[in-house]
Amino acid sequence: MNRPHYILLPVSPLFIAFSLFCAFLLNLLPWGGFVGVPDFVALVLVFWGVHQPRKVGIGTAFFLGLLMDVHDSTLLGENALSYTLLSYFAIMLHRRVLWFPMLTQAMHVFPLLVLAQTVQLIVRFFVSGKLPGWFYFVESVVAVALWPLATWILLAPQRRAVDRDHTRPI
Repeated sequence: MNRPHYILLPVSPLFIAFSLFCAFLLNLLPWGGFVGVPDFVALVLVFWGVHQPRKVGIGTAFFLGLLMDVHDSTLLGENALSYTLLSYFAIMLHRRVLWFPMLTQAMHVFPLLVLAQTVQLIVRFFVSGKLPGWFYFVESVVAVALWPLATWILLAPQRRAVDRDHTRPI
C-alpha cells in the first residue's frame, strides 16, 4: 500500500489516436521469422479499453481489426472478430483491473490476449485445417511482459502537472 497514487490528467483523444497509429505501424514492420513478436495493436487496445473505455471501444477495435486483416492478407474479419472480443472483455473488466498492482494487472490481461489469439487460431483452423503449434501463444506471453512498459509509456502524458509547484507533493 506504499505505492503512490497519481492524480491523472484527462487523456487527449489525439494522443489515443497517435498511440493506436504507432501500434499499427509497429505491426506493419516486417518481423517475419521472429517468434514471439507481440500484437501491438491488441496490447494498446487492451490498455485503452481498461483505462479509457468510453473513448476507445468496440467500433475502434473492429476498424483496426479490418485494417490488420487487409495488411496480413488473412480472412477478412479474423482480426476484427478477435479485436472486438478483446475490446469487449477489456471494457468489461476495466473497473476491476485498475485496482490491482502492475503484475496482477498483467495477469488479468494475459487471458484476454490468449483469448484473442485463440479466436484467430480457430478461424485459421476452419479455413486451412492446420494448427501452428504451441509457439503460437508466445506472442501473448511477450505482450504481457510488455504490459508495464506500455502502461508507463501510455500514462506518461497524463502524469505531468498542469501548473508545476515544487511545494506541493501532488
